[in-house]
Amino acid sequence: MPNCKTVVPYRGSPEQEERLRQVIAEHRGQPGATMPVLQAAQEIFGYLPEEVQIMVAEGLDIPLSEVYGVASFYAQFSMNPKGKYQISVCLGTACYVKGAAAVLNAVEQKLGIVPGAITPDGKFSLDSCRCVGACGLAPVMMINNDVYGRLTPDQVGPILDMYK
Repeated sequence: MPNCKTVVPYRGSPEQEERLRQVIAEHRGQPGATMPVLQAAQEIFGYLPEEVQIMVAEGLDIPLSEVYGVASFYAQFSMNPKGKYQISVCLGTACYVKGAAAVLNAVEQKLGIVPGAITPDGKFSLDSCRCVGACGLAPVMMINNDVYGRLTPDQVGPILDMYK
């Protein structure tokens, strides 16, 4: 089991970079341009790696620290790539007291990644969250839009196998 996140190299295409340049050109010089440009960048790339943040900072002629500050402050932005199957284990109070930590550990063991990471094949990414609004089903895990409730650690492997 690795102790750190799986590092995935930046793989932006020239087409994606050109789309971002067009968005930046449309917003350059406008007050408050950082937020809409980052939203567009995340839509284009799926996340905001350092390389994309640098393009935004240089394109808008603002400090990289400002871009990073906005990207790291708002929950809507991710600086880590997401897998085809995005797994989120709820660690809110109801889920936690009913064993969510053990469920999360089972996912980590099965996939060999920690929260915030992605499997080397790009198939799965893992995150934890504070509440998914399904407290009556605690503990809960979501895979994309599929909700799995009243989980035990031994159910995790068979559920993940359905997505392989």
